Amino acid sequence: MILASHQQDPSPVADSLGLSSAVAILPLLTLFVLLGVVRMKAWLASLIAFAVAVVVAVAAYRMPVGDTLNSGLLGAAFGFFPIMWIVINAIWVYNLTVATGHFDVLRRSFASISDDQRVQDNPIGSLSRIFEAPHCFGALMEALAGFGTPVAMSSVMLIALGFRPLKAAAVALVANTVPVAFGAIAVPITTLAGVTGLSVEDLGAMVGRQTPVLAVFVPLALVFIVDGRRGLRQTWPPALVCGVSFAVFQYLSSNFWSVPLADIVAALASALAVLAFTRVWHAAEPYQEGDAGQARPDAGVGPGAGSADRPGVSGGSGSEDAGEPAPARAVAVAARPLRDAPLDVFRAYAPYLAVIVVFVLATRVPAITGKAPAGPGESGTGLEAVTQIVTWPGLHITTANGDPVATTFRLNYLSAAGTLLLVAGLISTVLLGIGPRRALRAYGHTLNQLKFTVLTVMLVLGLGYLMNESGQTATLGLWVAGAGGAFAFLSPILGWLGVAVTGSDTSSNSLFGALQITAAHQAGLSPVLMAAANSSGGVLGKMISPQNLAIAAAAVGYEGREGILFRRVVVWSVVFMLFMCALVYLQSTPVLDWMVVDTPAGGR
Repeated sequence: MILASHQQDPSPVADSLGLSSAVAILPLLTLFVLLGVVRMKAWLASLIAFAVAVVVAVAAYRMPVGDTLNSGLLGAAFGFFPIMWIVINAIWVYNLTVATGHFDVLRRSFASISDDQRVQDNPIGSLSRIFEAPHCFGALMEALAGFGTPVAMSSVMLIALGFRPLKAAAVALVANTVPVAFGAIAVPITTLAGVTGLSVEDLGAMVGRQTPVLAVFVPLALVFIVDGRRGLRQTWPPALVCGVSFAVFQYLSSNFWSVPLADIVAALASALAVLAFTRVWHAAEPYQEGDAGQARPDAGVGPGAGSADRPGVSGGSGSEDAGEPAPARAVAVAARPLRDAPLDVFRAYAPYLAVIVVFVLATRVPAITGKAPAGPGESGTGLEAVTQIVTWPGLHITTANGDPVATTFRLNYLSAAGTLLLVAGLISTVLLGIGPRRALRAYGHTLNQLKFTVLTVMLVLGLGYLMNESGQTATLGLWVAGAGGAFAFLSPILGWLGVAVTGSDTSSNSLFGALQITAAHQAGLSPVLMAAANSSGGVLGKMISPQNLAIAAAAVGYEGREGILFRRVVVWSVVFMLFMCALVYLQSTPVLDWMVVDTPAGGR
């Protein structure tokens, strides 16, 4: 059944691309203003923006009301399955470890990375601990949960290690960059594939050739934030080991092993590399903040800081949190070092090991993985035997050239990442000794915890799909493609802006993914490169998004001081973003085009 038929027109307003672009951008401007200026709740802002997109689609693009609402419904369905299906089960696995106390065991295991006597005697420890806490541990939390969890957990963990609250929050925010694109079992990549039509494997591989380059430098930045030039001089070796090991394994996993497991593999490999390295390497002196909470005067907060004669921009607590006591709960944790039994440590890691084993078996063993059906009405094998690809009922869209737009929906019940996480969670209940009733309570708590997140993601995906199907995205893509080859430099900025406002790489990809593809085709650039650039650039906007600033401030007990955190991290966000812009631009030229993924459709 077809409710109506809609042919896209990229210039529906006075036959002008410029005027049409001004109208097409209204839903995005609405969303950005409501989130970034009005600071409205995300689900309500998304609902209003969706309503604006409906008006624009019907009034300006002359899209039938039936197709308009049906397009949004298709996007919302994709937002729940497979996107939120992944998030729900990932958070459930995490909540199981919290409910049993094994998350605290895991935290202590990550915190205790050295047997150096100076680290054991000093409750604050050495600078090398910051690699394990926000970078490795945060990456693991990003891989399994995402959506603000890594920032909150890493901030509290750093406070427990003795860091000042605002410094802990700043470090956690800057660290939560490189892992974001593969966060929550690669939800951003999955979303990007859904809105662009490119494969998860190609997009994951391309992002895996961008973010690892930045990963080498992030630990060095964390050291500089904590202890300025002195920190870099004394601890650059473990920082480099941490960054390089993370980069290598994120690249290897995303390109050759498993895109969903990229962050998990990289985080664990990096943690083990730092652990092994610090067994034979020791800093010249342990890091310790002053009794009054004052850091060394050369501790920097941004690339322009770090001079001893500029104490006003200290990266430690400085004048903004000098002398302010850490929250009592954090001091209490730091004051009571615990030694966990080996069995408890194993159980703490067991759920994440179960995730790895399940994903490896399901994605890398051909007899289990099977072959997915190629189109509607076809059947697959292995885990794909029950997969169905259906043509979305009542929706018929054609491009301006009359070519049909694919409006199918894939129901891969068994092979979906969310289902694999559910299986891993069930295995984890046995390993952790959790009974069925307690596991169900934890699942119910997870659903209640995520109810507004589910609604928000479904609305944002509905908005993205509606803009794509109506032609609004095509209009914007044709307009920005006017920049020609220079668009390759500007491409990551779109993702950066999207995440800075929405707080989510997933949302940014759903909003701008199709636009990147359209602009790439018009400018003669690689579609897979531009789509990946949206996600890679987006990860660098997360540290300055209002949502994540609020999460970090709340986690350290300093609600209302988001402005201070913003000033501490915004320079790093901009510098890293410009670095990514330069990298993507070079990848679009003969200088680094050998790094671009070759696609069957000639996407290079």
